[in-house]
Amino acid sequence: MNYPLKPAPTGATTTDIPFNKACLLGNEMVYIMECLDQGHLAGNGAFTKKCEQYFEQRFGIAKALMTTSCTDALEMSAILMDLQPGDEVIMPSYTFVSTANAFLLRGANIVFADSEADTPNIDVHKLEALITDKTKAIVIVHYAGMACHMDALLELTRRHNLFLVEDAAHAIDAYYKGKPLGTFGHLATFSFHETKNIICGEGGLLAINDPALIERAEIIREKGTNRLAFFRGQVDKYTWQDIGSSFLPADYVAAFLWAQLENMEKIQARRLEIWQQYYELLKPLEEKGLLQLPHLPQGASNNAHMFYLVCQSLEQRSHIIDTLKKDKVQAVFHYLPLHDSPYYQPRHDGRALPNVMRYADCLLRLPLFFELSAEQVSRVAKLVIAACVSYEMSGPER
Repeated sequence: MNYPLKPAPTGATTTDIPFNKACLLGNEMVYIMECLDQGHLAGNGAFTKKCEQYFEQRFGIAKALMTTSCTDALEMSAILMDLQPGDEVIMPSYTFVSTANAFLLRGANIVFADSEADTPNIDVHKLEALITDKTKAIVIVHYAGMACHMDALLELTRRHNLFLVEDAAHAIDAYYKGKPLGTFGHLATFSFHETKNIICGEGGLLAINDPALIERAEIIREKGTNRLAFFRGQVDKYTWQDIGSSFLPADYVAAFLWAQLENMEKIQARRLEIWQQYYELLKPLEEKGLLQLPHLPQGASNNAHMFYLVCQSLEQRSHIIDTLKKDKVQAVFHYLPLHDSPYYQPRHDGRALPNVMRYADCLLRLPLFFELSAEQVSRVAKLVIAACVSYEMSGPER
């Protein structure tokens, strides 16, 4: 039986262009109903296993474990490191709070690093100065799905014997020198939140690339028990083995995700078309020095997770946002600096992170979703161009 999906509501009129709209390609409800018919609604059912095997086989991950969110996958990573109070974890300040919270919850001290001048990614060349005898790990974020400088990171973490964790929330189907992101670090985490390329509403995945961590990761995900080993017939009963929590999603969540994974190529191809159209239409603004477009690092691929602009100033960004809003187009800024947040500023060591502050003030994300038409992309681009021109012409009156 076919279960057609209604278009996702935007909360606005049909002439509006929202920042994001969930991509629904038709089989999501079919597979959810199939899951219900099979009678296995809890985690680790047939669809969970399909999704995990997909990641292992397509991307070469040693072990993939679905989680209820990318946040939970990060929290599992922190547990697997055996962090102790006082251990230090280096990570970018320009990221979502989950990246930091996962390690703070295990008692670690966070050492925030600056971004690069030409991308919001962590500035790898400034990391060695931050490493001390208390440093346990470096956590990186592949911002907008574009790879950090992995060769330098791998050399650094190996030389100092540090854990490397990839927060690959943005980075599904993205690569560095032909190797999938999420396969470089000891551990990596993915997100399937509704704002991502491939979605299930709320969901995540832990990629385990160090085989020595697999058995314990399975136990941690199952509330600290060896329940999976019991179901595989490896033990005659399952018992409490370690700390852990309920990190396993329901199988109908995986059923939704499976419908998306089946359409990975179609989704990615359309997103890349939209991204490229934006780039070509807005390139003249960069050539005139009116704003900066995304920079693709050497060796990195583009998975079209987002299209962002780096404006000249906070005032210019606000002007562009207001111009788009008047024409019922939603564009949004992104992260606020974690090192300068109300919670962490008193704990920060006082180092200035100028590039982080610049992206916090100047980065702007444009609408990008599967159903966005070429005409809509053109409309958004024209509004951005008009806003940049009017801002420049306003001159001293600003």
